[in-house]
Amino acid sequence: MAAMAFVARARKTAILLLFLVLHDGCVGARPLDVAEALAKAKDVSVGKVGSNVKSFNVLDYGAKDDGKKDSSINFIRTFKAACNFHGDAMMVIPKGDFLIGPVIFSGPCFNPSSLIIQANGMVKAQSDIKYYTGGADATDWITFQSLKNGLILSGDGTFHGQGAHTWKYNDCAHKSKCVRLPASMKFIKVNDTIISGIKTVDPKGFHIFISVSQNVKLFNLNVQAPGNSPNTDGIHISKSSKIEISDSVIATGDDCVSLIHGTNEISIKNVTCGPGHGFSIGSLGHYDDEADVSKISVINSTLKGTTNGARIKTYKTDSPSKASDITFKDLIMDRVANPIIIDQEYGNRASTQESRVSISDIHFENIKGTSESKIAVKLICSKLNPCRGVQVKNVNLQYVGRPNDPRPFSSNCTNAKVTYSGIQRPPPCTPGS
Repeated sequence: MAAMAFVARARKTAILLLFLVLHDGCVGARPLDVAEALAKAKDVSVGKVGSNVKSFNVLDYGAKDDGKKDSSINFIRTFKAACNFHGDAMMVIPKGDFLIGPVIFSGPCFNPSSLIIQANGMVKAQSDIKYYTGGADATDWITFQSLKNGLILSGDGTFHGQGAHTWKYNDCAHKSKCVRLPASMKFIKVNDTIISGIKTVDPKGFHIFISVSQNVKLFNLNVQAPGNSPNTDGIHISKSSKIEISDSVIATGDDCVSLIHGTNEISIKNVTCGPGHGFSIGSLGHYDDEADVSKISVINSTLKGTTNGARIKTYKTDSPSKASDITFKDLIMDRVANPIIIDQEYGNRASTQESRVSISDIHFENIKGTSESKIAVKLICSKLNPCRGVQVKNVNLQYVGRPNDPRPFSSNCTNAKVTYSGIQRPPPCTPGS
């Protein structure tokens, strides 16, 4: 009990100190020059920065690289010093093993350009769930918030969530209103941000969670967790716009990328997904007064051994919203269980309630590879709100599942208005289905 009390006091002290030293007022900064920021992120990833950038190394603020001593407060002090510096600044996590509990890196900052965090070391989370009090909505592991002037997180470092110690506490498979486990990295109210080069391993909950943010670019990421790890979404996004995810590998136990309510102008390209649950729009219709989802594109990507490929899923609830202008294009399916799926009966198929999420203007184009299911295309829509404007063009899949399955290789459509063109393998749904 004494140890638990000490942990709680230490955590509260660390967060309190962080908020005491950061100011709440608005701080002016140069508008983000995307090309300049991308070039800077590339330089940072190999340790190259200009002499005009002041470096703040966590070792200089007392952090220990032995992987044993908790360095939470030392990371916070380093961030505080960099954030409060009236000039270009970089927080450095050098080679070495660092152990930290939950920390909050909060702005706004005083830097005239994007604050840089160069992460080259191994950063491990405290494994004991007792460090993360109040559920994940109160305590994630590493939280970046209110950084509206820009952030560049780059390097070849690893963030290890040590989630295997806590996955047994996940009860979301049995409870619809479960408490999610802590995300490894949460970005809330961050704008003009670049996340590049880093590796995230075995989170307790989500790997990366982005919410209420704009203009975020994620690329060259390596996201890893076992295929049976529960609710370890690779990149989970809500209430955000203008997010780009590219040139990354995501292998995890849940959705590789999940986009829920209020996501708009999202681009996913050149991503390898698997194991995992695929690329998912949803679940939608889970909360009251959900904002709409639109302008989503998933292109030129590969799915390997996933339970789903291109998926839209909604609950059967009274919560109305819209999902529109969504494109899945140039995708390769490698032994995927459900390559193409719209599922408006997600979560409770036995319920007589119909989903009130309206789905329209959906494009599945140039999708090829192999399916482990005899029903490779499933478009199961709401009777109350039939799917409109669904276009299926050039789908070329082959069945590679159980050889003794006597059923034909087929599509299944319910309450969906679909138009077809080009190659159709499996055969399209019959008209009126």
